[in-house]
Amino acid sequence: MFDNLSEKFHYAFKNLQGKAKITEDNIDETLKEIRTALLEADVNFKVVKSVVNSVKEKAIGEKVIKGVDPSEQFIKIMHDELAKVMGEANQEINLDRTGPVPILIVGLNGQGKTTFSGKFSKYLIGKKKKNVLLVPADTFRPAAKKQLQTLAAQVNVDCFDSDLSKSPKDIVLMALDTARAENKDIVIIDTAGRLHVDDELMEQLKDLKEGIKDLNPEVLLVADAMTGQEAVNVAKVFHQAIELTGVVLSKMDSDARGGAALSIREVTGVPISYISTGEKMKDLELFHPDRLAKRILDMGDIVSLVEKAQDEIDEKDAEKMMKRLEKGKFTVDDFLKQMNMMQNLGSMGSLLKMIPGMGNVLREVGDLSPAENEMKRMKIIISSMTKEERTDYKLIKESRINRIAKGSGSTIQAVKDFLAKFRQMEQMMGGFMKMMKGGGMPSMPGMPGMDGMPMMQGEKKKKGKKHGKWGKKYF
Repeated sequence: MFDNLSEKFHYAFKNLQGKAKITEDNIDETLKEIRTALLEADVNFKVVKSVVNSVKEKAIGEKVIKGVDPSEQFIKIMHDELAKVMGEANQEINLDRTGPVPILIVGLNGQGKTTFSGKFSKYLIGKKKKNVLLVPADTFRPAAKKQLQTLAAQVNVDCFDSDLSKSPKDIVLMALDTARAENKDIVIIDTAGRLHVDDELMEQLKDLKEGIKDLNPEVLLVADAMTGQEAVNVAKVFHQAIELTGVVLSKMDSDARGGAALSIREVTGVPISYISTGEKMKDLELFHPDRLAKRILDMGDIVSLVEKAQDEIDEKDAEKMMKRLEKGKFTVDDFLKQMNMMQNLGSMGSLLKMIPGMGNVLREVGDLSPAENEMKRMKIIISSMTKEERTDYKLIKESRINRIAKGSGSTIQAVKDFLAKFRQMEQMMGGFMKMMKGGGMPSMPGMPGMDGMPMMQGEKKKKGKKHGKWGKKYF
């Protein structure tokens, strides 16, 4: 997400490189490119004007800190302004109160309301330890009930058996009675949508909210991040009609231009609380304006990366692996677990973007899909190995290589290449363990699966002799 905006900012900031200080003359071209980039990202024109004027005022009045590059100071000012426009800090809805807490999920058709309801219930169960009830209240699209029931089964949460012949208000009142009887903390209500905003839809939502006003319901609007300014306009209409308490941006893993994320908070005053970042039920995150601003400006997002790792990596498995490494043991099974852990964290590109400065590297490298496809091929090869072979790869001789190649649908050379790469990984892991014990920096052979990637600038190819048809001696 925001790849185009991030790239245009990167080139805009180049105008300031090598400057001794920031002046009105030398930032005019940069500000012009920033303005164009924001408008092309479908950011509200009033927000663009406010951001550019504020950045200009702060940059010109900023005293140059000794030892800090003026361009870096300008980027910091830009970061603070983007974070401010998006809300500065996460504002999650109020969930820590006596239940049942009703949460109305509203929005137009096709924005991802029902899918978000399933994701949100999983988030509340796993992260907040809440007891949740899902309620289908879309009386116009009967398939929505079946979809919600399917999602409820996937995330192991109760789903109310709504009578769709009744009004949404009556359905919700009955669901709340059930929630009280079953001591539910949260009641997520999936409401109807339309292809466009209309009076009938708004009257229905007003009537529903009025019927449960004593419980102070939360109202979350689900908006498609790809629709840009249209999402902002929809948010304004819904907020004026029923008073939203938060916004959810769906499809943030798509080629979202960024206009909605950068405009909604400033235009409507409603905070973005959550973002949906993929198709899986676990792909839901809190919206952190400061972290997103860092990603846009290639400053990385280490905090989110650590949080992802804590959620996805099994601590006991990691400890066992470390103990084996300390003993000089690194098996193919360990390698497989590492690849699975990495894939659970997200795509290679999304992870690298969370590391400061890697955005520029990714621009030079280009498409990472060959490296990710290579990892998939290696997993298929590993799946054709026996348990003994995965524990001790040195057992694998010519006859076993032939069997593994046939079982995985690979060539004999592909299996040999994998063994060579695993050998390199084993050496690298051993080197890291020596370094951790005070043995100095290890040698860094090529990372598995990354051979097809272009070299970094300034890196020269090393020449080396081959030893027979296998290249190096592996065993």
